[in-house]
Amino acid sequence: MEDQKRIIARLSRIEGQIRGIKQMAQDGEYCIDILTQISAANSALKSVALILLDDHLNHCVRQAAAEGGDVADDKLDEASAAIARLVRS
Repeated sequence: MEDQKRIIARLSRIEGQIRGIKQMAQDGEYCIDILTQISAANSALKSVALILLDDHLNHCVRQAAAEGGDVADDKLDEASAAIARLVRS
């Protein structure tokens, strides 16, 4: 529950950042300044992704590993795929 509140708060801030970036583009602000803000928003999203990944590993994957079998294999594959997507982006 605490992580969920943290995630929602961060996403709300990111939403504000994105609106600010849109406004900068509409106002014709300097491209490099817009790119700097986009980079900051990307970093903020990656931070949220890492919180979600950590939560998934510590709850879903841990529970599935304790159960074993196909469920554990599926959750590990799912986590590996998510990590690979994060690394590529």
